[in-house]
Amino acid sequence: MSKPPEHYRERRSQTAVVPGPPSPLGVQYAAVRDTTMRLAEPLSDEDCQVQSMPDASPAKWHLAHLTWFFETFVLERHERGFKAFDPRFRVLFNSYYQGVGEQYPRARRGLLSRPSLATVKHYRANVDERMQALMARAQTDSDAGSELRALITLGLHHEQQHQELLLTDIKHALSFSATGTTDPADPSHDPAAYARRWPIAAVRAQALRWIAYEGGLFDLGHDPALDGAFCFDNETPRHRAYTAPFELASRPVNQGEWLAFIEDGGYRRPELWLAMGWAWVNDGAGGQPRQAPLYWQQRGPGHDCSWFTHTLQGRLAIDSHTPMCHISYYEADAYARWAGARLPTEAEWEFAARRLGPHAEQFANFSDRGAFHPLPPIAAADDEPLQMLGDVWEWTQSNYNAYPGYRPLPGAVGEYNGKFMCNQFVLRGGSCATPAGHVRASYRNFFPPEAQWQFSGLRLARDAHA
Repeated sequence: MSKPPEHYRERRSQTAVVPGPPSPLGVQYAAVRDTTMRLAEPLSDEDCQVQSMPDASPAKWHLAHLTWFFETFVLERHERGFKAFDPRFRVLFNSYYQGVGEQYPRARRGLLSRPSLATVKHYRANVDERMQALMARAQTDSDAGSELRALITLGLHHEQQHQELLLTDIKHALSFSATGTTDPADPSHDPAAYARRWPIAAVRAQALRWIAYEGGLFDLGHDPALDGAFCFDNETPRHRAYTAPFELASRPVNQGEWLAFIEDGGYRRPELWLAMGWAWVNDGAGGQPRQAPLYWQQRGPGHDCSWFTHTLQGRLAIDSHTPMCHISYYEADAYARWAGARLPTEAEWEFAARRLGPHAEQFANFSDRGAFHPLPPIAAADDEPLQMLGDVWEWTQSNYNAYPGYRPLPGAVGEYNGKFMCNQFVLRGGSCATPAGHVRASYRNFFPPEAQWQFSGLRLARDAHA
């Protein structure tokens, strides 16, 4: 593979762009693309360059890759007289699509000082202009048809997934300054937006209760009537599934409960951990065994030190009512054992989610929250669990596998989900950083068991009492 070039300059396509009113899909396209830029707007050029670990990507790379998706999978296939903005971008911003060609190594994305952020923004503007022209033409071109609309829709949902990744990746990058013992900085993603912190003291956590479910046969998977028209291929096909009777906790585990786990020696008791999890604890970070979740740190003199956590709005004191997040599968499983419970299966989780009432989407729209952080519960419900959708991703004990009859999409986009069905666990429910349209009962997220940097929490389950 060729090395990154010494210099980049904007290369606008020679394709003629036909102005005109945007199509309905074009309006949706513009809204999604604008949201991505608004999330990146508070970041400096230097912020956008940082890659804090191999699993995370620089914000600049996200902006370019999302544009690469539309250029590669839509314009290259459907634009008349297609000409690439810069042919070298085909390799630099290909994430993992082997069917498209080579990829620049993921762990080295932060070393790409060029193209500049300004050039990446020009790239986005150029592709956006051409995409709008293509969608306007497709309204009157019967040859474009449903295939083009479906591909663009997939691209928009792909971009929304990266909006969440952009937030979690920049949170991880800023955390190096926030948790450093010698750095007094308290960085925030957008200080102006987070100037008014929510009134944590004004809310109280609900006492944890157990809600019983009868179980039995039910339909699992995406249902357009319940979940909306769009879904990812791994949410299908809808099929009959069975779960034995079970009980589910009325809310996610909160920070106060996690602190009790720490104080009871939770990170020092091997009997609570899976073998791989215990090895993960002792491998630690920086050569030291893990003693607390990601972003947690004690500050203060001597025995008076207090726990704080890094958030996208800066450093906050641990709040006993706020749902726990940024924990690995290993940590979630160990906590469940400590609590005398277990993690739910994804079938149990969806069985319960299908029976939710008006409390289902208490905080499901991330644009209405005021901050990208889970919130304490503000409602009471005696007969259903709270905060299943839109606060923290909830680990399940289920391996990420294909549903019966699953078939990947044809072509390179078939690599989107199916190729990752190995050595991962399913998370359900969406988080405070998940776009509202993705918060649905059938959505299946997945990560390896050591992953912590997503907004991942847990809800306890147990077998039904006889």
